Amino acid sequence: MYVDASVIVAVLLEEAGFERFGEPLTGPDRRFTSPLAIYEATVALVRVRGVAVDLAKATVLEFLARGAISVVPHEAAHADGALAAFDRFGKGRHPAALNMGDCFAYAAAQLAGASILFKGNDFSQTDLPSALSAS
Repeated sequence: MYVDASVIVAVLLEEAGFERFGEPLTGPDRRFTSPLAIYEATVALVRVRGVAVDLAKATVLEFLARGAISVVPHEAAHADGALAAFDRFGKGRHPAALNMGDCFAYAAAQLAGASILFKGNDFSQTDLPSALSAS
């Protein structure tokens, strides 16, 4: 199961409805994310909490460690997958309106044959299986 940055942020900031991510984040499925998700979540924490980048990054990394969420590096295939995701579901091209980070998240999940855990409506308009409906 790919854990999107939107979930990391929702849980760390205790956004409305964050509790629904508890079961998939503690279940038996293998959990993974990407360096780009770490970047996105860290930047969001810096913006919202007004903390230093180092502190925000440490918070994100601690969350990943506690949740046994591994970090899978991006490879050339991820760029190809992200471009294909943009072509099919990208902002200005499809109602899902995936941005760059979303396209890379889509590629990571798709290449791994995994579901995706996300907050929002963007990925629900793609062909990726939602980890929420699987739990």
